[in-house]
Amino acid sequence: MTETTWEVAEPQKLGFDDPVTTLKVRIVNGTVNVVGTDEGSARLEVSEIEGPPLVVTRDRDTLTVAYEDLPWQGFLKLLDPKERHRSAVVSLVVPAGASVEVGVVGAGAVVSGVQGTTSVRGVSGDTTLVGLTGPVLAETVSGNLEAQALTGALRFHSVSGDLTVVDGAGPTVKAETVTGDMVVDIGTAGAPADIRLTTVSGEVAIRLPHPADATVEANTASGAVSNAFEDLRVRGQWGAKRITGTLGAGTGTLSATTVSGSIALLRRPPADEDETHADAPTGKAL
Repeated sequence: MTETTWEVAEPQKLGFDDPVTTLKVRIVNGTVNVVGTDEGSARLEVSEIEGPPLVVTRDRDTLTVAYEDLPWQGFLKLLDPKERHRSAVVSLVVPAGASVEVGVVGAGAVVSGVQGTTSVRGVSGDTTLVGLTGPVLAETVSGNLEAQALTGALRFHSVSGDLTVVDGAGPTVKAETVTGDMVVDIGTAGAPADIRLTTVSGEVAIRLPHPADATVEANTASGAVSNAFEDLRVRGQWGAKRITGTLGAGTGTLSATTVSGSIALLRRPPADEDETHADAPTGKAL
């Protein structure tokens, strides 16, 4: 199939009957919402748009919705004030198996139900990921990321954005920030996870399932620590503090490092207990 292009300068709906295996979206301000479904076709709705038109391109099995002057490469360096004069609200339905690339400047993004690889780049504006089963790479400058019920591997890089993982069930969570806080809630006990969190001044709170299975090493140079596990040791009275030890067989890995932030290790109750009695991460370590 030859390449087909549309310019969308006003609210409009478009349907695509042929299979879409790759989706690429890049917008400035507004909102982008991507939903993966069991349908074989894809649909696009632009419900609001201001400024220059969006260019929609269908090239074989790849669908691209973007501004003509907004490349994916170097995306996180786009901080030009003139970008404030454009905005779009974009919703897309794609086959669940598709791979998704989303780039946002000052816009919010929601991606749900996708099974392929998901890549998100954001200068500012918050991102929410729900029920993704494929690997996820998220990079932001100041935007926050909330990830709910992910079963794929998650990698997150940010300068000042916060990370919140709710009911995480993926094999790996690897996150790096400079000032962003991290809250990671691992769901019911399953395969041992590899969790590695690094921040300079952000605070870290991690809640593990019961029973937990991990080798733990958590360090802070000057922050406070809180530990809910009797099998772990807390060392250091003033200045640098460490939480170390083994939970269960120690098959998984939990590594958390912060220079001036606090670290809290919390424990979920056994699965048969009332969830309302669980220790719950609040977004700030103790």
